[in-house]
Amino acid sequence: MKKTVQHKDPFALREAQKYERPIASREYIIDCLTQHEEGLTQNQLIEALDLKDDIEQEALHRRLRAMLRDGELKKHRNGKYVPIKPRPLVQGYVSGHRDGFGFVLPDDGTTKIFIPEYEMRQVFDGDLVTVRIVSKDTRHRREGKIVEILARKFTQIVGRFFQKEGIGFIEPDNRRISQNVIIPKEHQHDAKSGQVVIADIVSYPTLHTAAIGHVKKILGDYMAPGLEIDVAIQSHGLPHIWPKEVLAEAEKIPDWIPAPEIKKRTDVRDIPFVTIDGQDAKDFDDAVYCELNKKGFRLMVAIADVSHYVKPGSSLDTEAQERGNSVYFPSKVIPMLPQQLSNELCSLKPLVDRLCMVCDMTLNPIGKITRFHFYSAVMKSHARLTYNRVAALLTEPRLKMSAQEKNLLPHLKNLEAIYQVLLERRAERGALDFEVPEIKVQFGPKRKIKQLVPTERTVAHKIIEETMLCANVCAAKFLVQHKSRGLFRVHDGPNSEKLINLRGFLGELSLTLTGGDLPDPIDYAQLLLRIDQRKDKHVIHRVLLQSLRQAVYSPNSDGHFALAFEAYTHFTSPIRRYPDLLVHRAIKSIIEHRESDLPGEEGLLLLGDHCSMTERRADEATRDVINWLKCEYMLDKMGETFKGTITGVTHFGLFVELDNIYVEGLVAIDDLKNDDYAFDAVGHRLIGERTHKTYRLGHSITVQVVRVSLEDRKIDFIPA
Repeated sequence: MKKTVQHKDPFALREAQKYERPIASREYIIDCLTQHEEGLTQNQLIEALDLKDDIEQEALHRRLRAMLRDGELKKHRNGKYVPIKPRPLVQGYVSGHRDGFGFVLPDDGTTKIFIPEYEMRQVFDGDLVTVRIVSKDTRHRREGKIVEILARKFTQIVGRFFQKEGIGFIEPDNRRISQNVIIPKEHQHDAKSGQVVIADIVSYPTLHTAAIGHVKKILGDYMAPGLEIDVAIQSHGLPHIWPKEVLAEAEKIPDWIPAPEIKKRTDVRDIPFVTIDGQDAKDFDDAVYCELNKKGFRLMVAIADVSHYVKPGSSLDTEAQERGNSVYFPSKVIPMLPQQLSNELCSLKPLVDRLCMVCDMTLNPIGKITRFHFYSAVMKSHARLTYNRVAALLTEPRLKMSAQEKNLLPHLKNLEAIYQVLLERRAERGALDFEVPEIKVQFGPKRKIKQLVPTERTVAHKIIEETMLCANVCAAKFLVQHKSRGLFRVHDGPNSEKLINLRGFLGELSLTLTGGDLPDPIDYAQLLLRIDQRKDKHVIHRVLLQSLRQAVYSPNSDGHFALAFEAYTHFTSPIRRYPDLLVHRAIKSIIEHRESDLPGEEGLLLLGDHCSMTERRADEATRDVINWLKCEYMLDKMGETFKGTITGVTHFGLFVELDNIYVEGLVAIDDLKNDDYAFDAVGHRLIGERTHKTYRLGHSITVQVVRVSLEDRKIDFIPA
């Protein structure tokens, strides 16, 4: 028999780092066995690997047992080991579940892989892993075994510190992490049981051992005002501390515009641009102007020229890229750029010269963009207006106005006029407009929640939305026309599985979605029109929205389903979105006739994935904070009854949103008394087996508040 010696093991160095007495790697054992068609016995392997002493031979025995267990080898009756044809390996990110199991979301976009609780012990939510597909579970889902942990997401953990039987540990606030982190006594730093702390992870979990951490900072008592934001920042790993070099770089930027720079640009300071934003806004990155002419409309959208100040490869750029976007919490913002830029140099403040990029468009009388061009400019906002004030100016003829407002009113009327024709164009192409209210938290003294109210979308909001869409579409067309690299905003249509479920739900309501297997946006838009007068339209809107995929950033211009555009990008918010900054750089390289300084295709693909991730991360963090605040708001309402609407139906119960309070909670199926209920997934309903009583999506229900958990961000109801 041909001898194989261990020093030829290509993974010998890795094994030497793991074991005091290195043994043959799994890969090398499989390679040895592959060279012998009939396989080898353990003794033959010992000879092939030239293992001399008992310790090495026992280590091989244990490794062979482990490889049998893991499905890498099989053992024939004659005692010979042969390799099993390897199952496919898949790389992806871990998505944990509060109940201990989890999934891996493959990088290749294929369906998620189920990871059982035992395997999840060694990883945290967000870790990058390689898994081997080992089987399909009872639900026909792919099941995987983790074979390698490639990268850890968290270096710190935030949660509540507890002591039990002399052992200190942290319960992570991130409910996707089900394992506790052990804190040795000498590293607890006087943390008291129940306090919220941040800990450095010094040892990650394995299949047999818990993670170990050292308390770094005590955030405070659990119910302290404002703590929910600190917890969300840490739990979701949001970059929030400015590196010294970033602040130093921002401080070096002059707060005035040099004369030579003004001369290089188109001067539009005399054009009465205005900014229209929320009452509390501080970063004004867009300004608008519209005039009527014989050809129709001239629409100008001026956007702060962030790319002039944030250069590729600079410390400012590196940090902006890492953050990906600004994060807006109730009463707190984590900006993408330092305040010197976001609230000052790149904020289009009134009556102050500012550098900008202008999208100058001509639209015909029916709202079609007939020509457009981009240029660098210097501008001066003529007024800082708010949505509510502009809406009042346009809808209340007897409103008392200032002299400035009287001068600006004709321009605002022009903006309203172009909005009306753009609205008609929107309907013609089938763009979707879902009515899902955004909730605003109103605080009283000592950050006590006063009430939760839906944000009103006025005509002013819609004017800005439509004019920004025009500029974004022109930016996308400009990049496509010049075959330029860039990041596009891509939104695919529904997949077949979601479409089947949606049609089943609509059928139960005697509604249909036209378009067959490949519905167009217009099919969705026509359905929205048909349900406009229904009482349950908000619930149907939610289901329709859930049937669509999530929009992402991509170097490929594959269109935007919901907006019904063949090409779309984000150009209008470079202060708070990194993709917009990249688009500005791409446009500038075209109009300045120079080579693009954007990364190549592979680099842009990675950037698109990264910016899509940071957007989701921000959404999850803000949702966590809102849910915490909703729970806090309901703490003193235990035992009270409320009318609500069923907004979700699952096999374990009903989700109910309280009317006019905008708080959602769960009625567990076990709390539906006097019958056993079966879940109808297609009809989104629970049906009583004896009484045939039905709880359906959109139905009204009266409930009582019985439990509020800040830890889980959950509220429990029972039928009243």
